[in-house]
Amino acid sequence: MLHELCNLPKETEWVEFKHNNADPQMIGEYISALANSAALLGKQFAYVVWGVADEDHALLGTDFKPSTTRHKQQELESWLLQKLVPKIHFQFFEFDFGGKACAILEITAANHTPVQFDGTEYVRIGSYTKKLKDHPAKERELWRTFDKIPFELQLAAENQSSDLVLKLLDYPAYFELMDLPLPDNRIGILNALEADRLIVKSDSGLWHIANLGAVLFAKQLKEFSHLARKAVRVVLYKGNNRIETIREIGGTKGYASGFEGLIGFINNLLPENEVIGQALRKSMPMFPELAVRELVVNAIIHQDFSLTGTGPMIEIFSDRMEITNPGIPLVDTQRFLDSPPRSRNEALASFLRRIGVCEERGSGIDKVVFETETYQLPAPAFEVTQEHTRAILFGHKDFKDMDKEDRIRACYLHCCLKYVNREPMNNTSLRERLGVDVKNSAMVSRIIKLALDNNLIRPYDSEAGTKAMRYIPFWA
Repeated sequence: MLHELCNLPKETEWVEFKHNNADPQMIGEYISALANSAALLGKQFAYVVWGVADEDHALLGTDFKPSTTRHKQQELESWLLQKLVPKIHFQFFEFDFGGKACAILEITAANHTPVQFDGTEYVRIGSYTKKLKDHPAKERELWRTFDKIPFELQLAAENQSSDLVLKLLDYPAYFELMDLPLPDNRIGILNALEADRLIVKSDSGLWHIANLGAVLFAKQLKEFSHLARKAVRVVLYKGNNRIETIREIGGTKGYASGFEGLIGFINNLLPENEVIGQALRKSMPMFPELAVRELVVNAIIHQDFSLTGTGPMIEIFSDRMEITNPGIPLVDTQRFLDSPPRSRNEALASFLRRIGVCEERGSGIDKVVFETETYQLPAPAFEVTQEHTRAILFGHKDFKDMDKEDRIRACYLHCCLKYVNREPMNNTSLRERLGVDVKNSAMVSRIIKLALDNNLIRPYDSEAGTKAMRYIPFWA
């Protein structure tokens, strides 16, 4: 990397060369300015290089050691991160080159909003760092850039040799999942990956790996520094709280090549219930596999990649399973069953659909609700925090053990499911869904009244008699 950067003809808007100057405030302003300028120039990363002359790029060596530098009683990297909004990924590298100490700061380009340092956005104008607000034309251009390039088509690694591309990506998995024969030569493999926009040929004849290629087929996601935290984490807890962890595993592979293994691993961790049917006793997973599969793939597809330091997480408790992804949903959680499909990451969703991992028709949540009804489980819950979306599957509960919220949620989602299947809900259908005996129909009527009082459902025909009354969701 140092050799490549030193071969640049002069200082650019995405690279800064320094000898020893390592003022923390200056470094923070460089991170903001270089991240924003890299985005403008279509670069995945920007760099600050210590130990190299600014004018002729001669190797001088440096006294700056980021790993031991402290500022205001904090480690330098920690102090810088606190001042950045959003908290983009950056990384210091320290090494000797030609017998002289050098350091490089690698900065991920801004990707959805300008990067601020200490409340101010900066940009590079030539080789100078300026406040972005003082250059409105640059600011407008930067916002247009964010609109043009989706995350999947941005670059995870630049100027890689063909050998390194094939070392980093699990290309046999690509051909297997696409049901294509594996080419018998390197050119055929690279051309196929390029055709699917997983890699891009550079002007120098080397290869860039797109984020799409890395998140789908990385052999090790940690090899791509800004994607390392996007691996799926699975945590198994003892009991129904987060006090004691039994096992925690972070995924390593790309989503496509590692998906079936991930689902198998989750299913092996799930508690089992014993079910007696037709005089046979058998063990069943606590949650239906199809529901787990749909919620996991939803978390992967609909995550907001612009939120750094966080990724999809699956938490398994003794009584429930929580699946969380970064980003708030594009539609209201109450409309998950009926809303037309909207993919935050269209290229990712499209590819996973092609290999049969998911559907883009928006029917995933319908399947989850249907499976929970078939297994007589409490209705799933969907929650939104400030930056995350969480889906919760609950273990089996007898009707008598369900609280009011469980019952209202089951009524509403049952009504939604019936509606999208062109069937209004009635007392009988809800009673069967909840496993309530016919002699206790009055209990189901009380649940329907609670849902009506909460404005979640409404009568299909308000003039129908009590026994003939049918219901539809409030939005229908």
